[in-house]
Amino acid sequence: MEPDDLRRAVEAGRTVASEQGLQADEVVVVHNSDRVVLRLLPCDVLARVAPSAQLPDSVFEVEVAHRLTDADAPVGALDPRADPRVQVRDSFAVSLWTYYEPAGPEVVPADYADALMRHHTALRRIDVTAPHVTDRVARALAAVDDREQSPELSDAGRRFLHGTLSGLSAEIGADRARDQLLHGEPHPGNLLNTRHGPLFVDLATCCRGPVEFDLAHGPEEAAEHYAGADPALIHRCRALNWAMFSAWRWRRDDQMPDRDHWRTEGLDRVRAALDRM
Repeated sequence: MEPDDLRRAVEAGRTVASEQGLQADEVVVVHNSDRVVLRLLPCDVLARVAPSAQLPDSVFEVEVAHRLTDADAPVGALDPRADPRVQVRDSFAVSLWTYYEPAGPEVVPADYADALMRHHTALRRIDVTAPHVTDRVARALAAVDDREQSPELSDAGRRFLHGTLSGLSAEIGADRARDQLLHGEPHPGNLLNTRHGPLFVDLATCCRGPVEFDLAHGPEEAAEHYAGADPALIHRCRALNWAMFSAWRWRRDDQMPDRDHWRTEGLDRVRAALDRM
């Protein structure tokens, strides 16, 4: 977020926490992108603050968290001291979550695979309406095809991303027999190493598709520890993930840090993934 929006987002997070009787004298910005994640102290609450236009995503995330917590999934939980719903303040959607102290370095591939398998098992136990992976690809494709949304994307880059997104989406969407609910973006940054074990966060990306789509976000070695995974499908999904990532970076209003670097790097990662296929 831009500095003025960030200041307002921080104040919205503090206001919601204070209204819940939680003291929030100090704020640490944990993550700043199109939405922000704040650690509020001394109450030690994690606040997720998004523009109100993303209210449906925030509400969906809270609903998924409730159901997965009941299903004993390895996920970060809402803060039990606060009202377990999304609050809207000053054009921002705010939800309050448990803060987990890091318990060590990144989760090793074998433990990542174990956590993801347990997460997928819990996802099969819950019933929520979620988009298919190909629906998310369609949104990325729309951003690539619309020159107003991605004015700085070259014609060659536009053709490359369009062909990659449409081709891989058709392949992955053709056989839905193995589809189930997925995390959607379980990359290592969304898996916390805590004293409670590895916990997945950022649940708003929940969607339907093959488990290989989730596996393609994690360490390559993790696939060796996930029984029944299709290595060829993982490679296709990894190329598709990088193509979507690149599509978002070329949007005019994208706010990812180091966006210019990741615009070039993202396209290189797509090409590398396609070469491996």
